[in-house]
Amino acid sequence: MNRFFIITNEHRDRDLSVTRSIQDYIESKGGQSSFYVSNKSEWSRRGLRALGAADVEADCIIVLGGDGTLVRAARDMARMEIPLIGVNLGTLGYLCELDMTTVYAAIDGLFEDRYEVEKRMMIEGTGPDEEAAAEPASALNDIVIHRSGGAQLINLILTVNGEYLTTYSADGMIISTPTGSTGYSLSAGGPIVDPRTELLLITPINPQSFTTRSIVVGADAQIEVMLSKRRLERDEEAEVTFDGDHFVTLKVGERIRIRKAAVSAQVMKVNQLSFLQILRSKFQS
Repeated sequence: MNRFFIITNEHRDRDLSVTRSIQDYIESKGGQSSFYVSNKSEWSRRGLRALGAADVEADCIIVLGGDGTLVRAARDMARMEIPLIGVNLGTLGYLCELDMTTVYAAIDGLFEDRYEVEKRMMIEGTGPDEEAAAEPASALNDIVIHRSGGAQLINLILTVNGEYLTTYSADGMIISTPTGSTGYSLSAGGPIVDPRTELLLITPINPQSFTTRSIVVGADAQIEVMLSKRRLERDEEAEVTFDGDHFVTLKVGERIRIRKAAVSAQVMKVNQLSFLQILRSKFQS
């Protein structure tokens, strides 16, 4: 491959010095490159979905930022089926394979087609029918339903494949992919899952019950989460986010429907480290 598209988090490379250095290196080797600069507020508003095939004529997308930047880029570019690789310019993460000490050698390997591509399962959700968010949106890491305003718990009724499972009284709930198991789900007490597997993790956030644990269901599960009234004297709401970006606000009696997405994210690997080796290094750091 020799055509590259660079997505840069403007907060991690404010003067674009890293972006231009990588671009110069690619072009010095006879490759083609272009770049796009975005920030979280822009992603929350429209993401990269406004870009079309004519804007991204590339064999590979290099993402400069951190795990969050890579997650949003992989989610929004999945429909193009162009593999991505992340360069970590921030804090230590699980998803970005490269940093500034390894990126140039990795580019050499990409020119020589020395890489593998892992397909990562994504999920999609549909909001209340009367909302503008009735059309499905996708997430690579997680869909989170959490309380909106105040410090009170919310009641969330969980249904799987049309069958009532349980009602959580908690700060919220995380529906996570295997890739997202090392993100917010992990912070909430969820298990770590090999990102190449296909399943769904359901993890409550600060549940009232001491015995509540994460639930693992199959990738073909159809999940519904409904906001139930907890206190008669107040109107309750819950915010729904996809990979940290606002999707819709639920009112009492409204629900969101979640399932496996039709598309997958394609994440590139240039080293031979297994998931267990990466995990072991995180435990030791």
